[in-house]
Amino acid sequence: MGATEEIIKMAKGNNGIVTTAMVVAAGFSRGNIKYLVDKGIIEKSSRGIYILPEVWDDEIFNLQNRFKRGVYSHETALFLWDLTDRTPNKYHMTFPMNYNLTNPKKENIRCVQCKKEIYDLGIEEVTTPGGNAVRAYSVERTLCDILKPHSHVDIQVVTEAFKRYAANSDKNIPVLSELAKLLKVEIKLRSYLEVLL
Repeated sequence: MGATEEIIKMAKGNNGIVTTAMVVAAGFSRGNIKYLVDKGIIEKSSRGIYILPEVWDDEIFNLQNRFKRGVYSHETALFLWDLTDRTPNKYHMTFPMNYNLTNPKKENIRCVQCKKEIYDLGIEEVTTPGGNAVRAYSVERTLCDILKPHSHVDIQVVTEAFKRYAANSDKNIPVLSELAKLLKVEIKLRSYLEVLL
């Protein structure tokens, strides 16, 4: 099997997506990718990311591939965890405190920065609507984040998210309470939980 077939096979086995890093790691040259793009066999989705023509372009996945330190948070995480019906018109990502935000902001990402010990709290993998795995904050971490005064999340979105969470059989109130203490939103959290539980 030649390089062309191998690369197509890699893409098919990865939801129709292949990255430059994957191709190089498999021992093929970047020239193989250029050849496939020139022939119209694969399409360039964004820098270093290529898709089969029949595949839906997954912007959420692409952005995280470009900004590997970014973790989906706030309204974008609510959307990924199915706690809101609102599709984000701007994606929210949280970065470590010293991260340079120039490029993410150019991509119209709403950026939040936090200290290392808070940045690492509750990072999980979630599947995008395109079927790809990305990193986002856990449901409980996200619910705490949207209660913070500077998050500017619409009150209707917050209320809906908490209603859906309360109805969910997977809810973990002890973890939610613990995170609320660490993120200093326990009083606000209590007022929501008293109404819903």
